[in-house]
Amino acid sequence: MTRTQLPVCSGYREPPRRAVNRAGFRSVKGVIPFANSHSERTPAMAYGPPPSPGYGHQPIPPAATPGHRGLPQGPSGHDDTTWALMAYVGQFVVSVIAPLVVYVGRGRSPFVRWHAAQGLNMAVAAVAMWLVGGLLSLLAEVMIWLPLAFTAVTFVFLVYAARAANRGEFRRVPPFIAWPLFK
Repeated sequence: MTRTQLPVCSGYREPPRRAVNRAGFRSVKGVIPFANSHSERTPAMAYGPPPSPGYGHQPIPPAATPGHRGLPQGPSGHDDTTWALMAYVGQFVVSVIAPLVVYVGRGRSPFVRWHAAQGLNMAVAAVAMWLVGGLLSLLAEVMIWLPLAFTAVTFVFLVYAARAANRGEFRRVPPFIAWPLFK
């Protein structure tokens, strides 16, 4: 005989059924542990309810905010992010000319000036590597790979810095890519 076919007089009782809430957690008799009328338990709360607001909040020291430690304040508007982006993206088309135009023409904003200077440093480094690599390739043909490899790495960092400029962030490109000539 199976459990469901046992006669009532045998003293067998079904175990209590456990309710399952929407998150998939079992609870005894439909009670959700750690839940009150204001919240419901979710899988992210496997170890209890979330901490109260302000718990573990650390104030940001003033030295960690933009504008300190050599970084200027962020963009003042959409126009600043566009011009900072053009300092990088323009290099794919006209090399040194694009960041130079942004640096000279729109350098009033600290955000645009910082990105234009970094883009101009990258462009000058790339042109210098092509000149030196071209001269060295006259001595040994294998040396033509030096400026090609540098250009590939520069393109990667151009995209990296352009994405940051478009988001209104500051990302420093390593000094071996952006020679610190302009500030």
